[in-house]
Amino acid sequence: MSLRKQLFLAICLFLLVAFSGSFFVGLESSRDQTLGQLRSHAQDAATALGLSLTTQIDDPAMIELMVSSIFDSGYFNSIRVVNIVDEQLLVERSTPSHIRGVPGWFVSLVNLRPQGGEALIMRGWEQVARVEVLSNPQFALAKLWDSTLGSLIWLLLCGLLSAVFGGWLLRRQFRPLDSMVKQAEAISKREFASLPKLPRTPELKRVVLAMNQMVEKLKALFAEEAARSEKLRAESYQDSLTGLANRRLLDEQLADHLLESEQSSDGHLLMLRINDLVGLNQRLGGQRTDALISSVGELLTRLTQLPERRTWLAARNRGGEFSLLTPGVDIKEAVRLATEVSATLENLRLTGASDCMPVAHLGIVAYRPGEPASDVLLRLDQALTEARQHPERPWIHQAYSETTTNQSQYDWRSWIDDALTEGKMQLYFQPVVQCADTSQVLHHKVLARLLDPQGNAIAAGHFLPWVERLGWSARFDLAMLETTLEYLVVNRWPLALSLSGSTLRDPAQLQQIVDMLESLPDLAPLLTLEIDERQLPPTDELQRLSHSLLDTGYRIGLQHFGGSFSQIGNLTQLGLAYLKIDGAYIRGIDEQRDKRLFIEAIFRATNSIDLPLIAEMVETQGELETIKELGVFGVMGRLIGPPEPM
Repeated sequence: MSLRKQLFLAICLFLLVAFSGSFFVGLESSRDQTLGQLRSHAQDAATALGLSLTTQIDDPAMIELMVSSIFDSGYFNSIRVVNIVDEQLLVERSTPSHIRGVPGWFVSLVNLRPQGGEALIMRGWEQVARVEVLSNPQFALAKLWDSTLGSLIWLLLCGLLSAVFGGWLLRRQFRPLDSMVKQAEAISKREFASLPKLPRTPELKRVVLAMNQMVEKLKALFAEEAARSEKLRAESYQDSLTGLANRRLLDEQLADHLLESEQSSDGHLLMLRINDLVGLNQRLGGQRTDALISSVGELLTRLTQLPERRTWLAARNRGGEFSLLTPGVDIKEAVRLATEVSATLENLRLTGASDCMPVAHLGIVAYRPGEPASDVLLRLDQALTEARQHPERPWIHQAYSETTTNQSQYDWRSWIDDALTEGKMQLYFQPVVQCADTSQVLHHKVLARLLDPQGNAIAAGHFLPWVERLGWSARFDLAMLETTLEYLVVNRWPLALSLSGSTLRDPAQLQQIVDMLESLPDLAPLLTLEIDERQLPPTDELQRLSHSLLDTGYRIGLQHFGGSFSQIGNLTQLGLAYLKIDGAYIRGIDEQRDKRLFIEAIFRATNSIDLPLIAEMVETQGELETIKELGVFGVMGRLIGPPEPM
């Protein structure tokens, strides 16, 4: 029973006890007073009648007349005139004892009996007769009943007013408690928010201050670990001058995209190299040369800022050499991108301090999953060499080392549209298990394959770039979510499903997802919605998005985490179920100490808020053993199990 109900019950019980005590005390007092009044009333009537009959004792008719007159004018049960000598009844008037308007139980409870009075009738000094009068308590009982009803109504009115006022007062006093409950629930969901308004009640104020102090302490610990982890990441994977990724992170990400997996897709790698950097440094000085390098870094950073380009990676390899990794980009978009970069670089030269501002050579190559990284980099070097030999050409493109047969845009559009319309979708599931005990499955990651016109199952990495290019990401996500929910209705086991950033940024599409989830609340414990860290919206929008999804009862997870570790401070407001670390930071962790230190820092930061970590793309037993030692909660990858249809 809640405290509010207990207090209301206590108030009602108190009012009942108060009313009962007041009623019985008042009743006893009124009863004694009424008995005295009835006794006095009967005695006064007997005395008056006895004196009146003294002169008329020998006239029976007059005696009867006077007795009737007194009886009819008062509240009496009976009036009798009795001869003293032989106890003979001379006159008697009586009426049945019937009390109207008063319940029988009240009459029995009060037990107000008729009271009598006597007087003698004299003839000179001789006692002739005796007058006996019994008062009728009907009037007194009616007055007592009315008084009791009045007291009851007044106490009920007081009780009602007390309940209303008490309820308002309790609700006001309980607001801080409700806020603290929400604060505690938020902490359990890994959200840390302080209560800005302190209650006036001293006891509650101390509790709220203690809760706020605890929350601020947790936030400070988390921020400290996050800062340490960000510093390690910057030292290992970030160029200090431009803020871009370094060559090491580029190699890791390129290796990821070249792996044969469900999410891998074709793309392009662009590299630009500033001409004669050593000479520029001698002619312009180190400061102006660094400014030029920073300008190129800003150019590449701007290119990756658009929401649909969050998966791109800009890196500074060394000196004046830069790279831009663009997964999912086709040849036409790559040509437009190369033209844009070349024009911007030319503007940098034209607007420089002198005509000696350098022009960078630009090369761009296509790659595809399964291709060795050495082949891609070899073609890229060839493109740069050719660009240096042909300065009149702004950029050089190198295709695959072997001929490939790519479908036209019309073919892709046609069959993807047909597959989404007709529901030609096949679900694949990849297990995610506990790191300490790989036999314990946490959930299965849901992956999709679309069936082409020949009935072949096409992996997501091949058609997702076209889905995004055609603007059908929300349509694909809705189809995936609907298919997954239909699967869960029949097969109830935990699943995780990714949602694209473009879908989450569209309010109309997001509302459709929320409506679909709210229509099936019983499936909420079985499905976790995953957001790609590389496609996160701005902080305020992200918080609104997370809360709108959490309000449906479904959980949220973050996948491919690690590239923007500076945003980890915002995770305390999202109520995440878990965090999946990008496979680029897991690959070779058993051989690279700095990766181990980085994951240790992430683990300390997330462990302070009890946020589980899951490692992605674990491929070797050595990687698995290392992340076990680090205390990572879960693991997934081909070592654990490849995606398979169920």
